[in-house]
Amino acid sequence: MSPAINTDEGVVLLESESHVGTATSSRNSEVIHAGIYYPANSSKNRMCHRGRGLLYDYLAERGIAHDKVGKLIVAPDERDAERLRELFEGASARGAPDLEMLTPAQARAMEPALRCDGGAIHSPHTGIFDSHAYMSALHADVENSGGVVVTNTHVLGGQVRPDGEGFTLRAVDVESGDQTMVSARYLVNAAGLHAMEIHDAIAAPLKYAPELQPGRVRYAKGSYFALKGGRSACPFRRLIYPLPESGGLGVHLTLDLGGQPRFGPDVEFLPGEPNSFDDLYDVSASRAPDFERAIRAYWPEMPSGMLEPSYAGIRAKLPSGDFGVFGPDEHGVDGLVHILGIESPGLTSSLALAEDVVAKLTTVR
Repeated sequence: MSPAINTDEGVVLLESESHVGTATSSRNSEVIHAGIYYPANSSKNRMCHRGRGLLYDYLAERGIAHDKVGKLIVAPDERDAERLRELFEGASARGAPDLEMLTPAQARAMEPALRCDGGAIHSPHTGIFDSHAYMSALHADVENSGGVVVTNTHVLGGQVRPDGEGFTLRAVDVESGDQTMVSARYLVNAAGLHAMEIHDAIAAPLKYAPELQPGRVRYAKGSYFALKGGRSACPFRRLIYPLPESGGLGVHLTLDLGGQPRFGPDVEFLPGEPNSFDDLYDVSASRAPDFERAIRAYWPEMPSGMLEPSYAGIRAKLPSGDFGVFGPDEHGVDGLVHILGIESPGLTSSLALAEDVVAKLTTVR
């Protein structure tokens, strides 16, 4: 057993991987979302709108690469036009900024290779950014503020301290196997894919009201494919999204800051709760035909055989379909916040979520 760590006078971030942000945060589309899809009273809607402005400001202040490239949501067929109109009207009412409804001709004037017989929605405030540089900046912020980031450290469990003022955690160094006791006045469980595991491993007298029960998370894998030939083979200069589907936003086209295209993610629900996610990130080439069919709905002239497996991500989804930030008002334990089900638009919302966590930690019941 290694010496104990007392965090009552500072901040310690326990990271199970060798670097911060190597799981869900780095396996996504790197899109800054405008807040188009989320129910009006949802945490996702509120956090996305607040977080988008905070994120753009932070990226500009820190000199982190980003680009407000814009996005088109398309209705490939005329029969999809009514769904597109409903999405436009609902998103505008929920606060998505400066959306524009385009006729097929207007959309094709912007992106000539696009099939959009039912029209398109233009979202000018959707952007892309360097998520890795962003996470590195946040890491630096913690350390520059006197905090400590401890990597390769997995939390095994914990409990409320006997005096009721704080928590004791048991953690293990994943390389050496040495265990450490960590004492903390406040505890924030932001463990991503492992957040529900940590939630269950902390012995605390949680008393959720029935309507506030988080439920069990489901895990959804999303695969991405790259386009052979890269930027030179891609006719699009904006992000292209189909209409949303059950469980996700459909197989869409995003661009990185170098203009390189990628398609995805799809939605593949995983059975149960995997013991390890590390062996689930491979992308099967057998999924390419389904991707091609989805892409040709809005890019009918895409040549055959142009897709190659790229990478995959896994996201945790709560039964509510919303973010879950559970603090003392939800479960009755002071100083404890569980953050569950943070999927898209999690990166866009990250700074707003941080504000919410601080507010819950400082709430006096």
